[in-house]
Amino acid sequence: MQHTETPGTEAAAPAPRLRWWTELPLILLVYGFYSAGRLLARGDVSGAVDHGLALLRFEKALYLNFEHPLNRLFTREAWIGIPADFWYASLHYLVTPAVLVWLFRSRAVRYRAARTWLMTSTLIGLIGFTLLPTCPPRLLDASHGFVDTMAQYSSYGWWGGAASAPRGMGDMTNQYAAMPSLHVGWALWCGVMLWRFGGTRMTKTAAVAYPLITTIVVMGTANHYFLDAVAGAAVMGAGLLLTPAVMRTADRFKARFVPSAAPVAADSSAAGSSIVSAGCQTSAGERIPRQRESRLADGAEPGASPKDAGDGAPDRGVPCSSAVESLGKAR
Repeated sequence: MQHTETPGTEAAAPAPRLRWWTELPLILLVYGFYSAGRLLARGDVSGAVDHGLALLRFEKALYLNFEHPLNRLFTREAWIGIPADFWYASLHYLVTPAVLVWLFRSRAVRYRAARTWLMTSTLIGLIGFTLLPTCPPRLLDASHGFVDTMAQYSSYGWWGGAASAPRGMGDMTNQYAAMPSLHVGWALWCGVMLWRFGGTRMTKTAAVAYPLITTIVVMGTANHYFLDAVAGAAVMGAGLLLTPAVMRTADRFKARFVPSAAPVAADSSAAGSSIVSAGCQTSAGERIPRQRESRLADGAEPGASPKDAGDGAPDRGVPCSSAVESLGKAR
């Protein structure tokens, strides 16, 4: 009996697996755009200082000024301050790519949505840097009571006294891109991924500890205000809400501008093609072929074709006697 497909299902196909050689350039492109945007969005220094002081006054009014006690602790206790500086200067660039690679390799079905969420939130953070340049606590006047631990412990690391960038590269980063804190935002994204897909007690512990410790570190090193950390979490929330729309837009763009291979239809030519063996088939252990008898419907003429016989006719096999006789005469 001929098989019929439901209309429209022949065009449906599973989504192609993403490849690393297409993913890596995309991630590098977005990160490069983000880094270049930070440099371009330097803003007015006096305006950035005013924004930083406004945040500080607002936090004091709400008794949310956690930066001062944490910064005094990190400054006084080197065994806390030095690891915190290493944490701030390195894990931001190590843990996030590691989680991306882990998702790509072991959670491929979830990877695209997770990557889109991270990239969307990063670009939203770039808008924040542009619209609200903010002076971090470490760059405020010393009278405000903050100490730059990155500068204090710079002899222990690769960074210079000007920024967390490597020595001599301080001018290549925007030190007033403090609002929102993407250190906290990216750490929160990593925590969510580890919590949802880790599956072990250790990964769930890391999922909670990593964003929490990062939040403490960015304040203790005087790189961010508490409200910067809150804004980093808010940016990730906004990116999460926008991710479905971004993915749908990307799918529509791809369907319109990127050519895709047409679905391969079932090859029906075999049904109407002639049988090369003239209907004969050789069973295992036999020397003489057996010929399939044409399917005959009840009352059908002996010369009727199998198509005329119908689908319900039995398929009986008989020896190819005529073929054998003709072969003997030919010899």
